[in-house]
Amino acid sequence: MTPIKLDISRVYDFITADAIHQMAGETSVAQQKLYKGTGAGNDFLGWLRLPSTIDDQQLDEMAGLASRLKDKTQLLVVIGIGGSYLGARAVYEAVSHHFTHLMPGEKPPQMIFAGHHIGEDYMHELLELLDHYDYSIVVISKSGTTTEPALAFRLLREHLTGKVGEEEARRRIVAVTDARSGALRRLADEEGYPSYVIPDNVGGRYSVFTPVGLIPLAICGIDIHQLITGAREMEALCDPATSFENNPAMLYAATRNALYRSGKKIEILVNYNSKLHYISEWWKQLFGESEGKEGKGIFPASVDNSTDLHSMGQYIQEGERILFETVISVDQPHHRVTIPSEKDNLDKLNYLAGKNIDHVNKMAELGTALAHVDGGVPNLRITLPSITEHALGGLLYMFENACGISGYLLEVNPFNQPGVEAYKKNMFALLEKPGFEEETAKIKSRI
Repeated sequence: MTPIKLDISRVYDFITADAIHQMAGETSVAQQKLYKGTGAGNDFLGWLRLPSTIDDQQLDEMAGLASRLKDKTQLLVVIGIGGSYLGARAVYEAVSHHFTHLMPGEKPPQMIFAGHHIGEDYMHELLELLDHYDYSIVVISKSGTTTEPALAFRLLREHLTGKVGEEEARRRIVAVTDARSGALRRLADEEGYPSYVIPDNVGGRYSVFTPVGLIPLAICGIDIHQLITGAREMEALCDPATSFENNPAMLYAATRNALYRSGKKIEILVNYNSKLHYISEWWKQLFGESEGKEGKGIFPASVDNSTDLHSMGQYIQEGERILFETVISVDQPHHRVTIPSEKDNLDKLNYLAGKNIDHVNKMAELGTALAHVDGGVPNLRITLPSITEHALGGLLYMFENACGISGYLLEVNPFNQPGVEAYKKNMFALLEKPGFEEETAKIKSRI
């Protein structure tokens, strides 16, 4: 089984172990809604058994695409927004060398991003950069008409075609889109782009184990076989056959909802390893978009410690007591750096001489957790053995499973996002998009 541990003992000063275990029945009902498909949004449950249904042949075929593109790709531009890019970015940033872009020598294609915001300076500077590198594109969109990625793809397709010609550009553009319909599907079929399908029954924020996440990761040399293996093992562990006490998805969902009901409205995902920053970004979308509706939901926030202890630490320690923390702890770093002794000891750090940096980091983590609990902030702790594709596959699947259960505990549909459409309607009206004439007239009267 995936060696990921969930420790909730530091919430017992706020909610007793008995109180959490009394939620086992209610949590089981929510879990059954998920697994039997009787809850709201049950047409978007394709992710639930996805890791165990992906066979190695499919993964080998994706790796084959990576091999074909390797020699002509220094940079891979991933075009997408929200769930269409965050999963791939989270895994890529976590397992890559911090300074891979500066390291000498031959290396796999490096992943960079477009279409994840509307920034003119960013796009101009990206196009300047791409003038100097061989690159390929993975464009990810079910419809092909989402504003941010569609704009980016229009510009980058023109740039790539101008740089390498139409025929070569067709070989360097990979589309991940709907199986049958939509602008991007039509374009991919017309141009003959290599293409992969976003399953109809998997929403964007649950799509990291589909080609949405796997294709860009494979092209950039990430071991997608190990990622899926970790997810498969966690899928088995989260199955309804596993008891409440041993099921990390059930226990996490129950604990966070018990804290929510006690008045803890904000959950902060905490890491002490900077490689996990985009895991937090992915997690924030997963829970924010799944739970934040009908006037309900735990607000997902994040900090990167110990950096953010020097900015957000004061509020967490002594601000309004509506917070709880989930700390992701990494048991073993990949490298060991030992602190040297210094003759004059001007920085007063000789008491640390001979210890490795991770020991100092772990003591910062422990000391902070104890201080925050003393200050009224409950702490959950998730321990990864190390940051590997295998461990991340388990972690991401556990969060997905827990999110589905948690949404049903909140009595909301965890698989839709109706509120996302409100800003789009206003934006299209302000841009005077055809078909939005009535909305344009209404909104102009307000500004």
